[in-house]
Amino acid sequence: MKRLLCCLTLLVVSLTASAQMQAQAPKGPASPPAAAVGTIGSKSVWIAYSSPGVKGREGKIFTKDGLIKTSRGSQYPIWRVGANSATTLILSGKVKIGTLEVPPGAYTLFADISDPSNWTLIVNKATGEWGLGYDSTKDLGKTPMTMSAPSSTIENLKWEIADKGDGTGTITLSWENHTASVAVDTNIK
Repeated sequence: MKRLLCCLTLLVVSLTASAQMQAQAPKGPASPPAAAVGTIGSKSVWIAYSSPGVKGREGKIFTKDGLIKTSRGSQYPIWRVGANSATTLILSGKVKIGTLEVPPGAYTLFADISDPSNWTLIVNKATGEWGLGYDSTKDLGKTPMTMSAPSSTIENLKWEIADKGDGTGTITLSWENHTASVAVDTNIK
């Protein structure tokens, strides 16, 4: 009986200690790292970003005085289209993104969201930047995005890459009550 009581006591102490350690364990980042990886035609497309959540802020993110972090020294708002470090685009070959021809390589993505109904995707040649380090002199170019509203709130920001066949596809960004897409064409020389 003493042995059973001793084992039960050790088990309770061990479970209590484990629960306390889990409660004290550091939480993951508020905006965890994420990636969208896909192939359009024969070209690989990779987007690395951090994914913030709406977290009860519906209707308070994409407003003039909203929670989007804008670039220092820029006109409202040039957004890093993610959180934390700047969002990175890597292409294995030359593609046309919207109206913009983009050579293979690594780039940083931003968006001009000053008009909530008409976002503009910005492909910037600077890489390895913190998210608020936008420098317009390093822009490769800009292209309009097609806007729509999701059927329900998108809690966590997400990028998606879709192949539509025949060397064409889309890159889509969705968060809260906004979805912005841009066509991709890999049939260029």
